[in-house]
Amino acid sequence: MYKLYVNPKNKKGHINRELQGNFSEHLGRCIYEGLYVGENSDIPNVNGMRCDVVDALKEMKLPVLRWPGGCFADEYHWKDGIGPKETRKKMINTHWGGVVEDNSFGTHEFMELCRQIGCETYINGNVGSGTVQEMSEWVEYMTFNGVSPMANLREKNGHKEPWTVNYFGVGNENWGCGGNMRPEYYGDLYRRYQTYVRNYGGNTPIKKIACGANAGDYHWTEKVLETCFDHGNGFMDGMSLHYYTLPTGNWSKKGSATEFDEKDWYRTLNKTLYMETLIKRHGAIMDQYDPDKKIGMIIDEWGTWYDVEPGTNPGFLYQQSTMRDALVAAINLNLFNKNCDRVKMANIAQLINVLQAVILTEGDKMLKTPTYHVFNMFKHHQDAELLDSSLATDLIGLEDGVKVPNLTESVSLGTDGKIHITLGNLSLSDDYDLEGVFTETELKSVKGEILTAGMTDRNTFDNPETVRTEAFTGASVKGNILTVKVPAKSVLHLAVEI
Repeated sequence: MYKLYVNPKNKKGHINRELQGNFSEHLGRCIYEGLYVGENSDIPNVNGMRCDVVDALKEMKLPVLRWPGGCFADEYHWKDGIGPKETRKKMINTHWGGVVEDNSFGTHEFMELCRQIGCETYINGNVGSGTVQEMSEWVEYMTFNGVSPMANLREKNGHKEPWTVNYFGVGNENWGCGGNMRPEYYGDLYRRYQTYVRNYGGNTPIKKIACGANAGDYHWTEKVLETCFDHGNGFMDGMSLHYYTLPTGNWSKKGSATEFDEKDWYRTLNKTLYMETLIKRHGAIMDQYDPDKKIGMIIDEWGTWYDVEPGTNPGFLYQQSTMRDALVAAINLNLFNKNCDRVKMANIAQLINVLQAVILTEGDKMLKTPTYHVFNMFKHHQDAELLDSSLATDLIGLEDGVKVPNLTESVSLGTDGKIHITLGNLSLSDDYDLEGVFTETELKSVKGEILTAGMTDRNTFDNPETVRTEAFTGASVKGNILTVKVPAKSVLHLAVEI
């Protein structure tokens, strides 16, 4: 019997709903065919946005969406994507597949998409190949309410009222595809560029995100912060972190998304758990400069990265999603919850048809991946209060050095007044009996939902509901005790009424 201890009287922090954000890049079929089909498409749409996709994202309560990249952001020039579509400049997407980008999806279209979904906006600016003036004018174009050259241009292009930009990323992966910069150099550029990401009067203040590290590059974090804080002011609201789960740890041969064995299962989950080390170690560096944790850690690229599906364009990064990916999502989302004092936003890569997507499309067909269903279960944590909880676990796995804890959890007090528990059972074979003990709290009832399937099970366009959420009745409460049997390879959400 495993013991879960929960103290509802001890609130550990606020779980920002933005922890369940997503990322959309001009990459493969994420934007075109995935989100946007154009106003003249036979696929049902509103102003070019697919109705089925928008409805699914509204159900999932997608809180924030990052755009236009990714590596694409640092070769994106925003003026190419405004005005009449027939006159918009065409370009080659040099990062992703070498295909023609016709810029028919630009600033107006992104803002319209976010309006339909009801989510916040996270714009990523171009530092790698763009100018300060270009970035400054984009912010003015989007947010200035009054008479100015860019506000006048926005009105000419059909949108008189300004939009709200909630977050603005000053560059992307500037240690790599965003310019191969040294951290000190980027730190100086950040100080300069962010100066012109202005908050115009009357609008929601824009939160500025600095480009942070690639996985375990602690030197980058240290030097960027040192450069930005040399006068005691970092000029930033957040600092990004990118980490992808590669089963093999080898970028040249990452492994299949669908053909894997039990060892691959545990290796993948073990690699995923490295996220906790990254959060703690980068967080410790941030604490030196920001002990009050005013600067959020923004994990705006995370998820699994496998070899592309056979027969698809290698530059499109199209991969399937199985029950293994569902556990990867649960591990990460629980970790983000448990570290919500520092982690303020996270954006899985990517939204549709790319990497660990929540949705796949093919023509007029759409399906929800196992990862989608995990997000849909975790939405009850959005804007909740993290509760003090602890769970003793055992290490499991088939190889020394790649063991994983058998269970993962996080617990919150939701905006609905209920206690929400999310559990992941990482074992392929074993169910676990769990007893939850709640300090000085009478439990009235419990309802549950579960996601479980075979190891490599996935949803296809012929069978779109092979892996789906179902009602769970294997939990009960009595007094201050919750009793539950957690099935093997499953993700579980319990809502406890108190």
